[in-house]
Amino acid sequence: MTIFYAALLCALAYLPLTARPASTLRSVLKTASVALLAALALTQAAPWLLALALTLCAIGDALLSRETETTFMAGIGAFAAGHLAYIALFLTAPASDMGLILTQPGIFWSLILLGIIMATLITPRAGALKGPVLAYIPIILGMGITVQALPDTGALRWALPAALAFIASDLILATEKFLLPANHPALKLNPYLIWPLYWGAQAGFLIAFT
Repeated sequence: MTIFYAALLCALAYLPLTARPASTLRSVLKTASVALLAALALTQAAPWLLALALTLCAIGDALLSRETETTFMAGIGAFAAGHLAYIALFLTAPASDMGLILTQPGIFWSLILLGIIMATLITPRAGALKGPVLAYIPIILGMGITVQALPDTGALRWALPAALAFIASDLILATEKFLLPANHPALKLNPYLIWPLYWGAQAGFLIAFT
């Protein structure tokens, strides 16, 4: 638990920095808060796909924290790979059952509709990032769909809300980056919504599988 509390402290320390310009301290805290969860997954003999997903997301955090177009694109790639690792984790878990996915059609079709809406809104505004962003949307929504293959029992019940929190954080981030004007008042609040949702999602996945 010491490693988990260290990750939590890093996450809490990062929160007041989330809306500030890029800095070394900001990058270290953001990356460490998830990298420590990956380390904990390894020490707890959790599924290797969980440790891989957390590690890839920590790399994505390090890249996105630099806030350049190049690192943003690389960060999207790292997170896309992390989501693919989560998808593989959900589908290969011993308790996984693909038949469970359509038992919650409201979630399934809501995610499909969300993907169509976001792709339609973002495509004309993403510029050079259009390709990576449009490739990322079905991957993260695929993570939200495949997590429903896990039964709502025991620790695994944490997985679905974690996935939905992750999608919510990315939805807010995409809205902030591509849809809101530069002076929109929501831009002051968004970072403080994105970070708790995102880190809470990663912690939720860790709890679900350890």
